[in-house]
Amino acid sequence: MIPRPSPLVRALASAMAVSTLLAIASCSGEGDASQASDATATPLAARTSAPAPTRTSAPPRLTQAGAQAALITEDDLEGDWNQVKGAAAWGDTLLIGKVDVAQFLTSKANAADCQRLLDALYDDDLLGKPSGASALTGFEQGDSRLLYQVAAHNPVRLSASLAWLKTLPVKCDQFTATDAKGGKRTVQVTTASVPKQGDARQGLHVTVQGTTNGEPATLTLDVAAVRVGNDAITVTAGGLAGGAHPSLELAVRTGAQRLKDVQSGKTPAAGPGRTG
Repeated sequence: MIPRPSPLVRALASAMAVSTLLAIASCSGEGDASQASDATATPLAARTSAPAPTRTSAPPRLTQAGAQAALITEDDLEGDWNQVKGAAAWGDTLLIGKVDVAQFLTSKANAADCQRLLDALYDDDLLGKPSGASALTGFEQGDSRLLYQVAAHNPVRLSASLAWLKTLPVKCDQFTATDAKGGKRTVQVTTASVPKQGDARQGLHVTVQGTTNGEPATLTLDVAAVRVGNDAITVTAGGLAGGAHPSLELAVRTGAQRLKDVQSGKTPAAGPGRTG
């Protein structure tokens, strides 16, 4: 017969077994806690180390006061240009006419573009109607005129208008328009250079041959449109005495900088003044 262990031995064995189980459970709990801690910390660490999203603020809208401040002055132009009032009412009658659609044998749509050009030059809205603030001013030098405009535009429509201007030297290289009395006018459109200012630009050289007061006359216009952000400047210079491309280029260079200054909250610097 195998002797039974005494009560004291049984108690000691039971205590050791319980201690062993507690130690195993403790180790297991530490592992689970460590894994849980790692699982919890990983997404947080990822979120903490990820770069913060970049916030882009919309450019400030051009105000009416800003548009007026961005206009060029006599001091920004060389020569004998004099600033005049009433430029908003300018519009040479040689630009009034109906395009001869029959002349466009292969593309009638081009006739509509040429009509739009004549109307826009007469109405001084080459880039379409502004979507916000706008201002204009005019200058005269002998028989020549220079019209300068600043305006806020819808960015999509502004880009479309500049793209449209670029097509005109091909679509409207030469066409005929008829005035209200049946007089014929020959219009020619070519590309003109524009100083590399702003974000996008387009230049045109337009001549209209017809009659004024019964006498032969030729109207010559140099045209430039420049986008600066969501705003734009347009310059039209020339007249019956010919084009005024050097003055147009100067107006574009000084005017684009003035508009940039206004957009950044600065006061545009005064022009260099008369040089002669």
